[in-house]
Amino acid sequence: MELKEVKHLANLARIEMSDEELIKIQKELDLILNSVARVQEVAKDDIPATSHAIEMVNVFRKDEVKSSLSNQEALSGAPAQEEARFKVPQILGEE
Repeated sequence: MELKEVKHLANLARIEMSDEELIKIQKELDLILNSVARVQEVAKDDIPATSHAIEMVNVFRKDEVKSSLSNQEALSGAPAQEEARFKVPQILGEE
């Protein structure tokens, strides 16, 4: 990438840069663009585009209705209960 292109990009982004900063950014942009070009060389038409390195598989299970604890069973080990609910200490000082 030419220095005048980097200056133009900085101008479009409304970023003021010194000549030293522009040169540094130019080198970094060149490295990035060269890296992308190398990846494009490897990408062939017979290789499908992917979003993940390994195949993704759904891990959903079938929904099945199962019995659950009754309210009384769930509260049987609670240290405190109130109106068929767990009673916990007040922590925020609210009424």
